[in-house]
Amino acid sequence: MSTTPHLFTALICVSACAFPVMAAPKNETLKTTKSETNIEQENGSEVEYFPTTWGVGIGLRRAGIPYATEDDNVSDVMPLLEFKNDYFYLDGLEGGVHLWKNDEHQINVYSRFRFVDIPQEYQNETQSDAFDVGFQYRFQKDSLEADVAIMSDGNKRTYGYTRTQYHWQGGDWQLNPYAELQWKSSDFNEHYYGLELADPGAGLSFSAGVNARYHLASNLYLLGNFGVTRLEDDIYDLPTIENQYQFETFLGFGFFPDNKRPNTNPVPKESGEFLRVAHGWATPSNLNAILTGKAKGDRYNNQLTSLFYGIPLSDSLFTLPIDLYLTTGAVWHHDSEVQDNLAEGVIAVKAFYTVDLGWRFRIGVAEGLSYVSDVTYIEGSELAEKDYRPSKLLNYLDFSFDVNLGDVFNYAPMQNAWLGYSIHHRSGIFETSSAFGRIKGGSNYNSVYVQWHF
Repeated sequence: MSTTPHLFTALICVSACAFPVMAAPKNETLKTTKSETNIEQENGSEVEYFPTTWGVGIGLRRAGIPYATEDDNVSDVMPLLEFKNDYFYLDGLEGGVHLWKNDEHQINVYSRFRFVDIPQEYQNETQSDAFDVGFQYRFQKDSLEADVAIMSDGNKRTYGYTRTQYHWQGGDWQLNPYAELQWKSSDFNEHYYGLELADPGAGLSFSAGVNARYHLASNLYLLGNFGVTRLEDDIYDLPTIENQYQFETFLGFGFFPDNKRPNTNPVPKESGEFLRVAHGWATPSNLNAILTGKAKGDRYNNQLTSLFYGIPLSDSLFTLPIDLYLTTGAVWHHDSEVQDNLAEGVIAVKAFYTVDLGWRFRIGVAEGLSYVSDVTYIEGSELAEKDYRPSKLLNYLDFSFDVNLGDVFNYAPMQNAWLGYSIHHRSGIFETSSAFGRIKGGSNYNSVYVQWHF
């Protein structure tokens, strides 16, 4: 079982579809039948706002193990991202790029995360969990949503599903009951359930459950899920399978728009997307050493160059003046004597807090996902020492500190330019997630950047 490269393709697609938003003229409305972008009249003229559908969360997923093993359950810490605009959407652990859409119908290039629930001690070796890619048709009318998709894993094992969901909201509660029928090809079932030892043939499984969100206060929400999957009889009869019914729960928290203050502070497009160009140098030191000024240099001088694009989401969090952005990044890791050139894709939510001390300074932090086309030397060498198999998909963090160049030089044309320092961080969240290969460790790069808002 191998980790699929499909997430990297998905991240690049999302980044590519984000940039047309940047390129759209400020005085023109995006031309879609039903735009995800808000357009309102203000002082007799149209004002175009960025989407208000956004969120970032994290929580603990617990699932039953269907295989004949001593362990009955396995747990994962999973980060979640939510966003929607005229070009693409993210919804927890799935997302799509719109090939075509109107008021009720969509055709999307689609990706979602597929779990393979096995005992924790085998997850680093197998790394079977993966983002798969395919095509999705979606129908939406009022609170009803229905999907049909055809998918493939990294080795072209195909499967598909049809899913119906209902979105209900009342007071502080949002409930999303769903039912899904999944068709799996013969080679898919042979690999993932027969473990290449038996072929149960193609078959149908059924899942149902409910996703829930409860508003605690301001932008803070409690997240929950309960679901059950029934495997087909031919799979249950396999000697490798012990349980026909697989139960799944999720409990976590997240930050989303305050549903008691809808569109209180919509962010106009003229407030500015951003572009950030950065160059960084690898360090074998961990985050604690970097933040305390004890970082060491990489003896092979591995370096990266990155370009990030940001879309404004909100200008407040918990009523504080914190600017939020969805940011996508393309990163190029330069070759050295110990590694070849390789690429990295990033998608994250980033927050900025500004302090005005005569000069404006900002502190920033981002949370998201990172996928590399190949494992970097700085990451691979650390994990080899710990006897881990590296994972191309890891959790992404970015910590930054910058200063406004217009203030520094007292020059108005540079008021939208910022010069800063950042830490480019990838890690596996301390072995807590099978999505990241159950590893402890990762990589860090110290970087300098220029960021321009427009």
